[in-house]
Amino acid sequence: MAVVRAIGLMSGTSLDGVDVALIETDGERIAGFGPTGYRPYTEDERALLRRALAEGAALTERNSRPGVLAEAEAFVTRVHAETVETFLKAERIERANVAVVGFHGQTVLHKPAARLTVQIGDGVALAQRLRLPVAYDFRAADIAAGGQGAPIVPVFHQAIARGLDRPHPIAVLNVGGVANVTYVDGGMPVACDTGPGNALIDDFMRARTGAPLDRDGDQAAKGKVDEAFVARVLEHAFFTQPCPKSLDRNAFAFANIGLPDFSVVDGAATLSALTAASVARIVPLLPKPPRAWIVAGGGAHNPTLVRMLKQRLAPASVETADAVGWSIEALEAQAFAYLAVRTMANMPITFPTTTGVARPTSGGRVVIPR
Repeated sequence: MAVVRAIGLMSGTSLDGVDVALIETDGERIAGFGPTGYRPYTEDERALLRRALAEGAALTERNSRPGVLAEAEAFVTRVHAETVETFLKAERIERANVAVVGFHGQTVLHKPAARLTVQIGDGVALAQRLRLPVAYDFRAADIAAGGQGAPIVPVFHQAIARGLDRPHPIAVLNVGGVANVTYVDGGMPVACDTGPGNALIDDFMRARTGAPLDRDGDQAAKGKVDEAFVARVLEHAFFTQPCPKSLDRNAFAFANIGLPDFSVVDGAATLSALTAASVARIVPLLPKPPRAWIVAGGGAHNPTLVRMLKQRLAPASVETADAVGWSIEALEAQAFAYLAVRTMANMPITFPTTTGVARPTSGGRVVIPR
């Protein structure tokens, strides 16, 4: 396939906003990275998405949109459209120069054991409004074929990490609401979710202080880690399961892990340590211990969490995506631009070593607007 320009969109389980990015790729190599952008959610918009997550937990059919889910889907579609329109105008990008838009939507339920994953967002409506081809619904084909449906971006992580001047094996760690890792060492990527990412920390801060997150890890830096609690949570069977494996955002909700009545600082410190410790628990399950870790996603902006990762992953090096010339904020949006191009070319996006699917599987649907 020839090199084309693609736009990717991502709204993650941290519910912070919509990332948008343009890349140039042929679906194999990355020929160039273009501009990026971000549209934050307001607190009212986050509240709508949190209600959608709560109602989504009861879904048994992936196309059903009862109650607030219909409202949330309309919102997700509209705000992604507005984000692309603003991006095109701000960056003076002609629609004719964009081959496809990769639209992940908003995950409200992920239960691979039940063969069910639900991302709200209307790809057909988005394509018609933007007057651009849209690739969407990336996870369903993998789930239908018996895979976990997540992580979905390791093939992109492999593409950007393959030539990175760091000792291999390299691990690319994305710390969003859930954390996931991609192991890169020359063969097919190996990947899985590692455990909670930012979700528990964010939920704790919102419940205790009203703040959406522990900005810069300030509260965690002041607190004391309850190592006994961390060790107890890590006794969960998930942490000894081999890769590939994946999690729903709320799999380790407070009610499920018996969260003590921590002070704000001790709770932030302990939940941050849980994220770091769960990442470290994946090392024995990988083919070899990674020698270099690259941290992306919202968690890379948390110096306290990055420091904890360095402590628990030593002697491997730990750097943020920005430090190696990548983009912390835009990496997942760039990934969905890349996946959109692979989807258009009917190239596989998931693999036995990333989701457990029986064979490399293409995924996603492409809508060409009329």
